Amino acid sequence: MRTHHTTITLLAAAGLLALTGCSEAVTSKSKTEPISSPSANAPATTASADPDAARAAAGLPPEPKGAQRKAFLDGLNAIDKDIVHGKDDKAISRGIDTCGTVKNHPGDLAKQVEQTNKRWTSPTHPDGHGQTKAAQILAVSQATICPTF
Repeated sequence: MRTHHTTITLLAAAGLLALTGCSEAVTSKSKTEPISSPSANAPATTASADPDAARAAAGLPPEPKGAQRKAFLDGLNAIDKDIVHGKDDKAISRGIDTCGTVKNHPGDLAKQVEQTNKRWTSPTHPDGHGQTKAAQILAVSQATICPTF
């Protein structure tokens, strides 16, 4: 019995030494290698240079501006003020994403409404606003942001 405990103790000690050796090797390696960062001369990505061009490349509509933006936000607020809940830019982003759902699931209204309900949450509706309001949100998104989808 005593030999058994000694063997286990020796194996455990050997394992700890092996782990310590590995961690020291990783630590010493990471201390000597510099962390690389992007070059200051690197070209900007399309998304950062022109978000509308990036959206167009992804098959999404451009960000609504002016009267189109106002019509979208007013349409959502007419359904329920908690949909936008004071976060206009977030609502615009979600509206564009909703148009992406329409594009990715053409003719599948049930899927479009399901995805819209999942996407449009708020602090007081963490699981979405329900199927009826989701269908209304979808309709406002299509009518104002992506009428050609």
